[in-house]
Amino acid sequence: MRPAIAAEFAAWFKALADPTRIQIVSLLARRGTPMNVGEIVAAVDVVQSTVSVHLKVLAEVRFLLSEHRGTATYYRINDACVDCFPTAADIVMGRPVPVPAQS
Repeated sequence: MRPAIAAEFAAWFKALADPTRIQIVSLLARRGTPMNVGEIVAAVDVVQSTVSVHLKVLAEVRFLLSEHRGTATYYRINDACVDCFPTAADIVMGRPVPVPAQS
């Protein structure tokens, strides 16, 4: 495995190594529509400043995408990045890369 790929995978795993970040990713994935910080704070019951830090970490590894609407920022799952995550886990574990399902 090339060092650059290993570094990217490590950043992904590190971003998910926090229970609140797992809650946020799960919330946004289940919701399926963008949510603003206030909505996320209410759902995960963590203070706004902490949620903002977690959102920044998740956005830095591209698990989340953000969109500004007026004074609010809305976050949503980056499906392209999250779709790659199981493959990354397989590669790290030395398993064959799964073949994508045909549509």
